[in-house]
Amino acid sequence: MKKIALTALMALLVVSLAFAGGRQEADPDAPRVITVATDATWPPMQFVDRNQEIVGFDIDLINAVADAAGFEVVIRNTAWDGIFAGLGNRDYDAVISSVTITEDRRQTMDFSTPYINAGQVLIVHRDTPAGVTTLQDLAGQSVGAQIGTTGAFEIQKVDDLDLRTYDELGMAIEDLAQQRIAGVVADTPIAADFALQNENYSAVLKIVGEPFTEEFYGVAVRKGNTEVLDLINAGLEVVLNDGTVEELQEKWLR
Repeated sequence: MKKIALTALMALLVVSLAFAGGRQEADPDAPRVITVATDATWPPMQFVDRNQEIVGFDIDLINAVADAAGFEVVIRNTAWDGIFAGLGNRDYDAVISSVTITEDRRQTMDFSTPYINAGQVLIVHRDTPAGVTTLQDLAGQSVGAQIGTTGAFEIQKVDDLDLRTYDELGMAIEDLAQQRIAGVVADTPIAADFALQNENYSAVLKIVGEPFTEEFYGVAVRKGNTEVLDLINAGLEVVLNDGTVEELQEKWLR
């Protein structure tokens, strides 16, 4: 019996040493892997394409951030209604999903440096004369927006504009395509989806000017997770200053 017990003990010791050796041999310089959740249902920011790949502005951005900061990123498609609960439960390290930075959200999570202003923008017909970049440039004409939205409120602030409201933004877009109105105001990503991604409208509509309200997006991390936050911010600092974000805006939002 003693011999059997001794043999078992030696076997256990060998396994333990092997496990410890494996840990010692791990590369301490291996890239950190960060799992990032996104709700891939909102083009052009994040969506599933025809090849069943998750693509979009946010996806290209977080991959560029990872390259710049020297970490690897794993994207996890996650339903919006539970995405922040999963972050709090440590199911993943961060969320990039067109998340607007708000004071309420700051109470329960931390945010990266803002990476884009996704506020209201102006969509016009491609036949619109050059030089039209603001609502004021359309004075005396009709401009559409979905009823009760920030876009409708912004149109009301401008003198000499005829506000046309619609139950659905798509109806306003169709009127603009048929040149029954002079412009449409909408959130930047939604505007880009209609004017750039929608094959029915991309040839006849365009976005002009810059966003004229502020709605900044950021990457959300678990409250107090400074390790992940610092890595993401380090990468963002690079891509915000080397022209990468401007390139992604041209690709997905212009």
